Amino acid sequence: MAVALFTTYLTDYRMALFERLAERLGIEVLCFGGGDRYVPAWFTDLDRQLAAAQFPARRCTGAREALASARRYEAVIAPFAGGAILPAAYAGARLGRRPFVLWASVWAQPRSVTHALALPLTRHIYRHADAVLAYGEHVRRFAGAIRGREDDVYVAPQSVEPELFGRGVGEGEIAQFRARHGLPDGPLALYAGRLVPEKGIEVLLDAWPEVRGAATLVLIGDGPLAARASRATRARRLAPIARAELAVAYAACQLALLPSIPTPRFREPWGLVCNEAMHQGRPVIATTAVGAVAGGLVRDGQTGLVVAPGDHQGLALAIDRLLADAPLRARLGDGARRAVAAYNYDAAVGAFDRALTAARNRVAPRSAG
Repeated sequence: MAVALFTTYLTDYRMALFERLAERLGIEVLCFGGGDRYVPAWFTDLDRQLAAAQFPARRCTGAREALASARRYEAVIAPFAGGAILPAAYAGARLGRRPFVLWASVWAQPRSVTHALALPLTRHIYRHADAVLAYGEHVRRFAGAIRGREDDVYVAPQSVEPELFGRGVGEGEIAQFRARHGLPDGPLALYAGRLVPEKGIEVLLDAWPEVRGAATLVLIGDGPLAARASRATRARRLAPIARAELAVAYAACQLALLPSIPTPRFREPWGLVCNEAMHQGRPVIATTAVGAVAGGLVRDGQTGLVVAPGDHQGLALAIDRLLADAPLRARLGDGARRAVAAYNYDAAVGAFDRALTAARNRVAPRSAG
């Protein structure tokens, strides 16, 4: 029997992981969609994603199917996100005496009415899941504090494709990228992602006029703040570009930015743009509200610079510091490239394997009884 893994969508950065999980651990992916924050249309095109999948994957029709999953699968993995899917999948696994693994991404309790009402149930699932998979050490600490133990919380590092983002990019490619998108000569500071408040876009746009260095801010993405981003001085907003072209964008820039801020409902679980930029040897400026900072990948003065969320003056100073100091950029970029190498799909598969083994070992005596 296969292992059921519930998720929202088959995002590009998850495809390689799911393919490995299917091949090595017999996992079938069940996609339930959803999500109420702004995401671009391509992100939610589940039909296209399923057609492209090179591993067993299909739609999940809802909580009722999740509840019945234990009849068809020998173990169940479900994420914190998903509304009724998580409690339904957990309940089904318990009723069917199947191992249940929670895939946790949250590292601070969301403060909304919905989350408050669901808190007793979600805490029960955190405490009684047979094992937990965590996005990083920050999530491991959060989950472990709820469970009262960390020995069965396994970190599956957040990863992107090194062969895509770490490939060599020549000066000719960079020149073509600049010409294609109408970018001027001189240094570039890059943000790639959704143009939404929780990503700190308003803070970044407030900071940019205070940056003294002669550079252009490049924002790649779409969202509710696209119009304001398009009006910014010394800045260029580009529509979302092909994933393969992102490596060239990182190679063309001097630094990458992720100035996310915490909100009552959101705290950046990780921030894979950090991994992407670091594979290209680019330092990242990020805030303490970013999971990649809390999880230890972006380290101040070692692989990037870290600033307080919402501090546009501190952000401007950090940008100027990197723009003015090429040796510092090179040192941080080298450190970033070395650090991100450990964040790979094989390490993530190993964590899934250990979590499933622990969960099976915990369920076996219970089933025998």
